[in-house]
Amino acid sequence: MHPEKVAELLRAGLPGALVVVESDDQTHFAARIVSSDFAGKRSIARHQLVYRCLGELVGREIHALSIEALTPEEAAAR
Repeated sequence: MHPEKVAELLRAGLPGALVVVESDDQTHFAARIVSSDFAGKRSIARHQLVYRCLGELVGREIHALSIEALTPEEAAAR
């Protein structure tokens, strides 16, 4: 799966999010997602939101996914 397709799915599931997805082999991905939807949520809840966007692709076309899920404020502070 192409990284941009993964990014499109994340943007569709988290409207307004800034999303960057990278992959060297199109099965292992690293995603950086900046969304106000993450505000007030712990890391596990943020990851669950991301996995919900990708559904059954995780474990199939997406073999592994590294997630950096930040609020806009957290991203600005980095």
